[in-house]
Amino acid sequence: MSSEPRHPYQPQASFDGGSLDCGSGLLLLIRQHIDPLADGALLEIRSSESSVRVDLPAWCRMTGNELVSQQDGAGGSSFLVAKGKFVPPAPVATAPATRVGTVRPARPVQVPELLPAPAPAPAVAPLSVMGVGSWPRPRWLLEALHAHLEGKLGDAEFEQTADDAVKLSVAAQVAAGVDVVTDGEQRRDNYASFIGARLDNCQLVPITDLLSYVSDPAEFERELRALDVPAGKVRHPAVLGPLSRSRPLAVHELEFAKTQTVLPVKVALPGPYLLTRTMWMECISDRAYADREALAKDVVRVLREEIHFLLAAGAALVQIDEPVLSEVVFGGSVTGNRTFMCGVLDARGSPDAELGFAEALLAELTRGLPRERLALHICRGNWTPDERVALAGDYRPLLPFLTRAPVGTVLLELATPRAGELEVLRGLPDDKRIGVGLVNQKLATVEVADDVLARAEHAVQLFGAQRVLLNPDCGFATFADNPIASAAVAADKLRVLAHAARALRRRHLARGD
Repeated sequence: MSSEPRHPYQPQASFDGGSLDCGSGLLLLIRQHIDPLADGALLEIRSSESSVRVDLPAWCRMTGNELVSQQDGAGGSSFLVAKGKFVPPAPVATAPATRVGTVRPARPVQVPELLPAPAPAPAVAPLSVMGVGSWPRPRWLLEALHAHLEGKLGDAEFEQTADDAVKLSVAAQVAAGVDVVTDGEQRRDNYASFIGARLDNCQLVPITDLLSYVSDPAEFERELRALDVPAGKVRHPAVLGPLSRSRPLAVHELEFAKTQTVLPVKVALPGPYLLTRTMWMECISDRAYADREALAKDVVRVLREEIHFLLAAGAALVQIDEPVLSEVVFGGSVTGNRTFMCGVLDARGSPDAELGFAEALLAELTRGLPRERLALHICRGNWTPDERVALAGDYRPLLPFLTRAPVGTVLLELATPRAGELEVLRGLPDDKRIGVGLVNQKLATVEVADDVLARAEHAVQLFGAQRVLLNPDCGFATFADNPIASAAVAADKLRVLAHAARALRRRHLARGD
């Protein structure tokens, strides 16, 4: 810019975005600079791109950051943005040096020369009780999680805090009577996008930062509000270069959870179709990949590497989460043609094309891996307890996909009436176990034990005791900041499942059903 802007306050940080607009990387640079600042601190953003004069104030309104001052001149504009609500700072003698904003250079891709073979693990017995994945996080963990995401808390300090939360989560599950444990996904900001903080050349940004990348930002903002999505707190992975896995995605979660229990441990990972849909955004990911299919190839590669290492580390079950498949077949029933399906922002093709794409990705992901230690989870969205805004429809359109899925277990949402009748699944192959959703995590009340037992007995009559597992419809806190249930209610719902499982074992397994 040709002259120094005159703002009423001195910023704590400053950078020059040059000619970048909000849709070509400026918002990602803003996120890199504003996250480490204290609440109320000031960031100066300089820009020579005229469209930023309109787009940046809109971004501030949507994200809850405050535009304190804007100075326009012939050479460009300077914006003074407070992180959150503006708090007038103490006088500062000199302004900070202005940095030239540059997108972080891509790290070189690392691919292991050899992938480890699966190691023995405890078997998951028939009629086992397990959670789907997430567990409500304590408030002190949420504070640490956000501080870590914003660069204010180091890795070691965060891991120590997360370890304490995992201890509580595992202990609560064991006390409730589960047979298979998860770590409660305590280290994750949500069940899927946490991957973006672990992979090379990927950055987590709040959904609100991405409004410039959707076709109709105003309409998308209305949809987020209608669907009760905490868009300012939910973060989304932005792909900045070729994906690479230089550190574990979830192996560290497994290793610590195994120190807390002798029970089998399950680990959930977002599926390749979900991640591809989540990560593919024009104007960002298309700088690293020619098309969605090229991105999907690398998504499969990094997930496949992780599954190999999880099985080698003794995971009893690796669960692949693909809830967005229900959006493929049922989408459009809530708000127009888009639903907020666990973070997925991109548009989609026809149901047949999308299901075929998802099937091919899953086949490549699981190629050569032991099916008995792989599971697939599908639900209809878990971002709010409001059943009215969730998708509805039975599993009939997904039955061919489920039949051919190269996994030994499918864990399905079935307690809610939105999921239809259990009888639809009678056509599944006899070699597939069925995790039957028997309690609805969205209901604040705990189900009656006799009712749950009756539904579980019905499942045993349909599929046989050897094929049935017992679980909630979905996790209790898919999004860290938006738990569906309290820890106390979650534990009580698992106790009801454990009660049903004990009764079923006495009835059926003792006589060899």
